[in-house]
Amino acid sequence: MGSMAAPPCHLVAVPYPGRSHVNAMLNLCRLLAARDGVAITVVVTEEWLGLLGAPAALPNLGPRVRFEAIPNVIPSEHGRASDMLGFLEAVYARMAAPFERLLDRLAAPQAIVADVSCRGPSPSARGGACRATMFAVQYSFHRLPPAPAGGGAFPDGTDPCLIEDYIPGTKSIRFTDLAPTHTNAAMLDKILEAYSSVRKAQCIILTSFQELESDAIGALRQELPCPVYAAGPCIPFMALQERKANPDGDGYMAWLDAQPAGSVLYISLGSFLSVSAAQFDEIAGGLAESKVRFLWVLCDADALSRVRGLTGGGDSAGLVVPWTDQLRVLCHPSVRGFFTHCGMNSTLEAVYAGVPMLTLPIAFDQPTNSRLVAEVWKTGLGLKEMARGDGVIGREEIAAAVERLMRPDSADGADMRRRAAVLKHAARAASEEGGSSWKDVTSFIHFISH
Repeated sequence: MGSMAAPPCHLVAVPYPGRSHVNAMLNLCRLLAARDGVAITVVVTEEWLGLLGAPAALPNLGPRVRFEAIPNVIPSEHGRASDMLGFLEAVYARMAAPFERLLDRLAAPQAIVADVSCRGPSPSARGGACRATMFAVQYSFHRLPPAPAGGGAFPDGTDPCLIEDYIPGTKSIRFTDLAPTHTNAAMLDKILEAYSSVRKAQCIILTSFQELESDAIGALRQELPCPVYAAGPCIPFMALQERKANPDGDGYMAWLDAQPAGSVLYISLGSFLSVSAAQFDEIAGGLAESKVRFLWVLCDADALSRVRGLTGGGDSAGLVVPWTDQLRVLCHPSVRGFFTHCGMNSTLEAVYAGVPMLTLPIAFDQPTNSRLVAEVWKTGLGLKEMARGDGVIGREEIAAAVERLMRPDSADGADMRRRAAVLKHAARAASEEGGSSWKDVTSFIHFISH
């Protein structure tokens, strides 16, 4: 007589209520729910449930992922950028109680996977989801001395720029990459408060993959007292694969289809923080000067019309749209480069697509990711070091960087594309059966099921 099938393994997932965090958690849930016997309940605020749309309309998460909502006990997502500290304090103070009440109504899960940034529900969590290098920085932030005044050497003679002298696994990261987020004392206190919960976690799940951030992942496995699983890249590649057989008729995809192979620069500078008006004008001027074909995502209607005016208008030079299916765009054969703010989700999508990057980071983990792109993986060019005294990168510098990345005869561009192709192969191999991330997902499910 055959044995009875094991009951489903039920997980509860709690993302920090910000778009990049929600997206990463949903992609992690998709990867976990693809395994036999795993069912997941995702807990979001009522506002976020509305922002995501009806569960039936969510992108291919599968029948074993369902949603539950807690009341809107925190400020709206739409005002988050104007008072980041207040939003963070509200998440920490107000989400735990309604989450615990909801948990009492749910069938007891095998594990609660909470975003490490989501301080409120973390004490109940058995696992934390996070990003590798930035997690290593913040987990061991207490080891860093104060940055030396005037940029002089530290008393112990170590490099005054690099933090890897103090925090293992953070190759090439500089003290300057931690500004402005980590130079704001109140913000830093709240960020580090979240890491007190890490010591209570029974495991850590990283949204990256072993071959991409081996230094940080290896250091964390040495440092942490619990298992560390690298499950990434936690991006919507499964939905992309399913969509290949059923392409839709988006106008921007038709426009890309009409462009020569390897001729388009894709531009998306994030959905949360934004560049200054002066920097915006210089980016538009640099694109016009470079005469590159571009596809630029701008959700703000005023910015959309402004860039059309600054770049000469018309679709002959480029196309400006309010939204794209980003991974699908990056994987299109017409796309040769990606001008990005270097958020982790965008960075992982570019790695998966094998597309070199121009990076213009603003805050949080973006400067750290940019440093990895430009100096460790060497799959892109960092623009921040080209800034003038007022902090703005000029159009001439932007145009020159675009040409280095995009010109077919550029030796720099060829080297970056070669390295990007190697990482593309590694990203896809990691997530396939038998790959490093596939094995870690298997190990995680076994860990929480026994």
